[in-house]
Amino acid sequence: MSTAAAPPATSLLRPAAVTTTGNRVHLKNLEHLFRNRGAVEGGSGAAAVTPVTKTRQQAPLLRLPSFLGRGKGECKEEQPHVSPRRLERVLLPAAPDGPSPRGNIAATWRQLHGERDWRGLLDPLHPDLRREIVRYGEFVDAAYGAFLSRPDAAPGDRVRVPLQDGAYRVTAPLFATSSVGLPTWLASAAPCAGQRTSLVGYVAVCDNPAEVRRMGRRDIVIALRGTCTVLEWAENVRAGLVPATSAADSPDADATTPKVECGFWNLCKTGGGDGSPSLSEMVVSEVRRLLTKYEGEEVSITVTGHSLGAALAVLIADELAGLPAPAPAPVAVFSFGGPRVGDRAFASRVEARGARVLRVVNAHDVVPRFPPRLPAMPGRYADVGRELRLDSRASPYLRPDADAACCHDLEAYIHLVDGFLGSHCPFRANAKRSILRLLQNQGGNVKQLYISKAMDMRIRLDGAADIPAASPLSRVDVLECVH
Repeated sequence: MSTAAAPPATSLLRPAAVTTTGNRVHLKNLEHLFRNRGAVEGGSGAAAVTPVTKTRQQAPLLRLPSFLGRGKGECKEEQPHVSPRRLERVLLPAAPDGPSPRGNIAATWRQLHGERDWRGLLDPLHPDLRREIVRYGEFVDAAYGAFLSRPDAAPGDRVRVPLQDGAYRVTAPLFATSSVGLPTWLASAAPCAGQRTSLVGYVAVCDNPAEVRRMGRRDIVIALRGTCTVLEWAENVRAGLVPATSAADSPDADATTPKVECGFWNLCKTGGGDGSPSLSEMVVSEVRRLLTKYEGEEVSITVTGHSLGAALAVLIADELAGLPAPAPAPVAVFSFGGPRVGDRAFASRVEARGARVLRVVNAHDVVPRFPPRLPAMPGRYADVGRELRLDSRASPYLRPDADAACCHDLEAYIHLVDGFLGSHCPFRANAKRSILRLLQNQGGNVKQLYISKAMDMRIRLDGAADIPAASPLSRVDVLECVH
């Protein structure tokens, strides 16, 4: 634990300073950078970028029907205020010092993780909370990278996790199993589509003493990706509500029994056909092991996920917070673009058990609106926890007519969090996060002037951009785990 003096009680309530500038100044600075930088291929010293082999694919986007695709033709781009950020980071990968915030939060981490339901911290968004949310978004991105490196991985296989924060160590992979399967003839024709058990995330723990002191506790992270397989999509559309209890706990469910979406519950509770445990069993077992290992220390449990992973994160947090004595560590959820998970009774149970949920939502993302809340239905869906509402149209880099896939994309979410000051403030002027991956994932939704500047810098936008060897993206944890 840190021995630093606690900051004043009002330190978390101090709004960030707001500064603005125009496109003219920003582009002038960009041109100055290009002139000093020279051509990438012929550059030297710190300005030169060393090509390296692409280590992983980009996170998959929400695959939507064609009628929800991008708008045709060019839209007239307004000229909003934009960030005069350190220009080297505008179109280049993140700095090698990693994404973890460096400010000491030992005295305030409980507030940042929802002890007071984030009162006074969301609008305007406190800078320490912003950095925490961005950092947990990076953990989810690593879950996507792990799946894409081994989409056919099974329990017991070696798993590669492109973890970007070197202070954390991956301790266990996590697998989810669908309760439905394809017909035998179709599964044999498309084995990948018929795979029921897939790598969905991992558990990691902070094992760096300096980082533990800075954060004021040892942090256990459970990171969960969004939908990637055919059978996961099949579970997504099973929107009927089922009791969120085991048969032994509640043999006769009634109107007061907490209920959740059928497909999410099945992915969380279904065991593998080979006898491997369910997702919830894997998480509970690993978290209990870590809590025993670090008994006597200050420990936090943070569950984070995107889309389907956000829904699973709420179910996992509810279960962890409800574990019997000895009481578990404080449980917090940071979710990105998550759908609704259950009814009002379930939301009340999550809150009563002490799990704190912060839902990061883009106002133009359709996924958080589903399943819909129908007034005519007695057991209708309800949102859980607090909401941090963002607007993709506030970004100076994204087109105002960005399509549905962009509005749901994880990289777009992290970009919007990094630039968010408050609901009545312009995009943050000193945002430091690189937009390289945003350009690679969502090039068609980025304003043309930034695409042109990237091309001027000889940066490839096809997902195979040159990445410096010192970049944290080059770090990969290899985990061998036997269940």
